[in-house]
Amino acid sequence: MTTNEDRAKEHLLDWLRDAHAMEEQAETMLKGMAGRLEHYPVLRQRIEQHIVETQGQARQVASCLERIGGSNSALKDTGGKMMAAAQNFSGMFASDEVVKGALFSYAFEHMEIASYRSLVAAARLVGDQATADICAGILAEEEAMAKWLEEHMDQLTAEFLQRSRQGEPAKR
Repeated sequence: MTTNEDRAKEHLLDWLRDAHAMEEQAETMLKGMAGRLEHYPVLRQRIEQHIVETQGQARQVASCLERIGGSNSALKDTGGKMMAAAQNFSGMFASDEVVKGALFSYAFEHMEIASYRSLVAAARLVGDQATADICAGILAEEEAMAKWLEEHMDQLTAEFLQRSRQGEPAKR
């Protein structure tokens, strides 16, 4: 017989699998974006820093899954990577890819923030403090990236428009 506690743990495992796939998607998306930012070194540097954070986050989520008896979902991971690859491909054709990429990244960070807040709460409710602590640490990194994007959006937009007005390569 399945207890309420068992169902709650299954939800936590499923949400951790989703988080792992989300990190795989983020890594693919960020790598594609970073590779096309030759005229925006500050943004490229911050994205490259977040790629390293994202790789660590995926490893941490995988360790939570393993510790509590689960594993990541290859199907979800592949789906996330495919979605990111499609977004990267479509972005290559947008004349304002830098701004749209930053906007999408900002929105994606907030989805990650919401996901990790739920994971922290779920882990605490099932009595898994180790997972709650790991997810809280990841949450702080996602909040820091979202804050950085928010603080730099005006500057990035202005730089893009200035380059565009001057006839310089603005896209990358």
